[in-house]
Amino acid sequence: MTETAVIAVSKNDERRLDGLASAATDALDDDGSAVVVHAFDAARYDDLTERLNLPTGGAEAPDELARRHSVASDVADRLDEEGVDVSVRGAVGAESDAILDVTDEVGADLVVIGGRKRSPSGKALFGSTAQTVLLEADCPVTFVKERGKALA
Repeated sequence: MTETAVIAVSKNDERRLDGLASAATDALDDDGSAVVVHAFDAARYDDLTERLNLPTGGAEAPDELARRHSVASDVADRLDEEGVDVSVRGAVGAESDAILDVTDEVGADLVVIGGRKRSPSGKALFGSTAQTVLLEADCPVTFVKERGKALA
């Protein structure tokens, strides 16, 4: 089973909160733990820490920024409500590399990541964090896709 799950989130995951949390809780052992990871590219990290007047030095700074991010904190809250031992981590750098680094650091048995449908040319031109994690993670990866928009 799964002792440690990494749930990778981004600012675009608001519509996938329940799916991300459910995928992790469904897979985790009763005494399992989860690590919610929010990766920031360097420019976004600098911009956010400046706007929030957060110190940028020290290993705890990215974690603090991630805890303040609504998507990461909302997923963590959902997991906590289900009785999951959960922590929130922030990482700075290329998103896929940062997620994979945390996955290795915590010895994750599973990665849960969200994404959206992209055309083949869109993936080739812009890359895909989820695709890279799917292909390079040393553990199983659960992909949570975005639900279709509701019709008005």
